[in-house]
Amino acid sequence: MPSPFPGMNPYLENPELWSAVHSRLIVAIADALADTLSQDYRIEIEKRTYWSDETGDDLLIGIPDVSLLSRSKTSSEKDSATAVAERAAIAPTRILLPTYEEISERYLEIREVQTGKVITAIEILSPKNKKTGEGREAYLRKRRRVLQTQTHFIEIDLLRTNPSFLQGQLPPSDYHILVSRSHERPAADLYAFSIRDRIPNFSIPLRLGESEPTLDLQILVDQVYQRGRYDLAIDYSQPTQPRLNSQDEIWASNLIKND
Repeated sequence: MPSPFPGMNPYLENPELWSAVHSRLIVAIADALADTLSQDYRIEIEKRTYWSDETGDDLLIGIPDVSLLSRSKTSSEKDSATAVAERAAIAPTRILLPTYEEISERYLEIREVQTGKVITAIEILSPKNKKTGEGREAYLRKRRRVLQTQTHFIEIDLLRTNPSFLQGQLPPSDYHILVSRSHERPAADLYAFSIRDRIPNFSIPLRLGESEPTLDLQILVDQVYQRGRYDLAIDYSQPTQPRLNSQDEIWASNLIKND
């Protein structure tokens, strides 16, 4: 069953679904580009890994503050140990330590076959990219590195959670697609769109002077929705996560009822 929304389906933003949606969309984009790019290029699915706890804080592994060394005790040390033993014992308090998990995020690179050079990097943002913590810092470090090179950069943000990385006078929108051509920086093309809009097509920059293939992301998102059978996983009687504003919520409700 097709998605009832004309553009991005906001129910796919649910954290319980997004990880799988993200993975499926990465593969769908890679397959679509493989059908349009010349034999001069190949598409790699790369992975960025870091550790995070349930709050999104960094995991720091360092040298322990205390080392245990074995040696014989002097008589004065033995007397001191006896005095300590005579004090009232302190019962331990049971606590819970943070649970850390390994986070892997995938992104795409279009590489030149002959040289292996990365021509274009394509990122699809995840919630941890936009939330304060190691996920955001790892992503921003990578983003800064790419923007300082001759690699083109594409950033796809289909999440309404947390503010955008973009600065300046931006049009109001729910989502955006950023296309940064290396030879045009600091200028870039920004496609800003709302939940009510069809996801816009955009061009994939390659080597200077080459024609740029167009990616129809809307078709791919719709295919991911249908192949993942998300119509069976989504309860459309419940609000989206995160929730829409009141006007969009009424619009979405009417859309679902009439579907």
